[in-house]
Amino acid sequence: MNLPKFIGTLILLLSFTSAAAQWSKKIPTIDSALNYLHERQLLNGTVLIAEKGKPIYTKAFGIAGTNGLPLSTASAFNLASVSKQFYAMMIMMLKEEGKLQYDDAVQKHLPSFPYPNITIRNLLNQTSGLPEYFPLATRHRSLLDTLNNASMLALLADKKPPLSFNPGDKFEYCNTNYTTIGSIIEKISGMPCREFLQQRIAKPLGLKNTYIYQLGLKSYPPSRVFGIRYHKGMPAADDLTWMDGIVGDGNVYSSAEDLLVWDQALYTDKLVKKETFREAIQRVRLNGGDSSNYGFGWFIRAPGEEVDHTGGWVGFATYIDRHIASNTTIIILDNSGNARSWSIVKNILNNKPHTLPKTQLITNIQLLDGTGSKASRTNLRMVNDRISDTGQLKPFPGETVVDGKGLTLAPGFIDSHSHHEGGLEKDPSALACVSQGITTIVTGQDGGSDPMDSLSAQLKRNPVAVNVASYTGHASLRELVMKDLKRPATAEELGAMKVILQEELRKGSLGLSSGLEYEAGFFSSTDEMIELAKTTAAAGGRYMSHIRSEDVQLDAAIDEIIQIGMEAKLPVQLSHFKIAARSKWGSASGLLEKLQQARAMGINITADVYPYTMWSSTPRVLFPKKDFDNEASAEFAVKELFDPSASVLTRFPANKNYEGKTISAIAAMNKESDAKALMRVIRETNGGASIAGESMREDDVVTLMKWNYSNICSDGSYGGHPRGFGAFTRVLGYYVREQQIMPLETAVYKMTGLTAENLGLRNRGMIGQNYFADLVLFDPATVKDNSTLSDPHALSSGIEMVWINGELVYQKGKATAARPGKLVKR
Repeated sequence: MNLPKFIGTLILLLSFTSAAAQWSKKIPTIDSALNYLHERQLLNGTVLIAEKGKPIYTKAFGIAGTNGLPLSTASAFNLASVSKQFYAMMIMMLKEEGKLQYDDAVQKHLPSFPYPNITIRNLLNQTSGLPEYFPLATRHRSLLDTLNNASMLALLADKKPPLSFNPGDKFEYCNTNYTTIGSIIEKISGMPCREFLQQRIAKPLGLKNTYIYQLGLKSYPPSRVFGIRYHKGMPAADDLTWMDGIVGDGNVYSSAEDLLVWDQALYTDKLVKKETFREAIQRVRLNGGDSSNYGFGWFIRAPGEEVDHTGGWVGFATYIDRHIASNTTIIILDNSGNARSWSIVKNILNNKPHTLPKTQLITNIQLLDGTGSKASRTNLRMVNDRISDTGQLKPFPGETVVDGKGLTLAPGFIDSHSHHEGGLEKDPSALACVSQGITTIVTGQDGGSDPMDSLSAQLKRNPVAVNVASYTGHASLRELVMKDLKRPATAEELGAMKVILQEELRKGSLGLSSGLEYEAGFFSSTDEMIELAKTTAAAGGRYMSHIRSEDVQLDAAIDEIIQIGMEAKLPVQLSHFKIAARSKWGSASGLLEKLQQARAMGINITADVYPYTMWSSTPRVLFPKKDFDNEASAEFAVKELFDPSASVLTRFPANKNYEGKTISAIAAMNKESDAKALMRVIRETNGGASIAGESMREDDVVTLMKWNYSNICSDGSYGGHPRGFGAFTRVLGYYVREQQIMPLETAVYKMTGLTAENLGLRNRGMIGQNYFADLVLFDPATVKDNSTLSDPHALSSGIEMVWINGELVYQKGKATAARPGKLVKR
């Protein structure tokens, strides 16, 4: 039944009045939460909450800058983008005076503006299609420049950057809209925006600490607050930059007290008529008929009920939220760049769950930051899933403190080539990974992958301890569109693969992987790979390849990946780089010289390497010509491609008696040659087989591992080859401590920062502010791998603690119950 309109309106108003009346009851909870944040350097600013224009909570926390002066609710903060509502008001005033119309072309008032179809309305409601000015201005500045409105207009007129979309087609928040508005205000009014603000807004409303300050002015009022950030536990300057000579998008300063006066004036005719302002807080209809939730300098959360705006610039984070129907207001101004209080305050007021940030301090550590720099003695703090600070930090009240006992803390290791995802369903603790310090695994290798949606659903259904990223497999693409894989793809099939690949890249795949030595990819052409790589490059992805041959045709296979990188113009990585042919042993230096020459030509080619002379794969790779019944090829394999007396079948479902035995042992069992035993194994394979093949020389492994652009990987899984549980600790224990092939800090860099760079991962792989808190605490004196062929699941020694996204997942040789792993996307 429909209620009469006035009754419905009355009920709506009463509900808002009732909700507003409840706000006062929430103040003790809010005050407690804000004090908690301030104690943890997560709030430095002022907070004001009001009902019907009357403050029910006002409080200042912290300092006005590195000067150490205390803040007050009269302190004037740079409002950043909250400033936009003031500039929009100036436009509304000029419109009421008849000096402009919202649908005027910008060119009418700024003739040099190069876009004839953009109107003032498009600027106000962020529907112009203009590009963001920051990269444009940065690209064309000199070190002596201070950006201002005149130079910005001149830059637009000169460079004419293309629009992102046709004006009015969609909403896209862009600061260039409002710097242009600033120029229109100054042109039409004949005065600087700062004078307009003072004469037309601040003075009539009696605002005591509201003004525009921009670089180039000789002085500023004493109420001005300076931006800071916390570094090594102390406030450091984080204030205006060379861009802050410009106005329109920011640089209005105001206090919490003044903003409440401003807020209340918007209910009146003091600045503009009520109906004029009402249009500023209405949703905008786009060309296609959809609506945008941005008005004139306000986000429209609920039409006629709630509007708000946030701001963030240098050290400032600002927020104003107006509940119009109930006349309740939230104002939060922070000069330490922290916005955590916004949602907490709002959720408390709206009876929604809120969680206070969790901080942890790790003390007494030797920190290796993942850059290759030497260790430094320090402490480290985490806030939720991120690293917040390092230095001689003191514990906050009630903070969790972990004593590092002088051990080494490093970024969590990133396994750039992993098959551990196959075991996560049975073991979501990811023990094989975390026990050796791995915090992120990269799957989708050797040409085989699951769709990104499937991975996402799997991790939601079965949360795991480790982070997971993925490439999109070339063989998987072929299997989706081709019936016969033993030929190159047709143009139609290639087109279908490109469409699928584009969608996977859009969903966060790191790039394209291939396993060209395996039959599903072996018969593809180089042109096929180049075309798919070009699709990958267009999306900003990368190419990783188990190349077409790691033994007899190794040189040609390396030439192919170099060609793919050169023609597709994207980073390329050699998977598990090795020299697996006896006749080519000792050629590592020559191969690296070829890769260096490619890099000198501008091809970003890199590699990953695991620290063993033994590989693990299907025994079918021992037949480069895929002629599995050719005894001559089998004889070549046992003499040239692997050592049959040291190579062990780790998985053989067809005959469990063969598992754990070498090819030579199987030959003896059947009273036949090693070559015939190899042929027997392939002939009798049913349901797959795996062999750990001894076929590399130690000095080649070391040379490839030491290359400046090689990172460490495991290529491991949950069984068979010992690398699944021991690759990373083997590097730290055997190669670093015992063999001393490289310094510890270099090895850690090859497991962390370099890996992240080679994969294109952001905010992982190093220890720095706002990086994800993936961390491993280990003892360099005792760390070692214990996994062997006979005991592949043996846990490593010396890995003391592992955190993933700020949660402890491994301690004292055991996995915890935490499952904080995330799907890491490009």
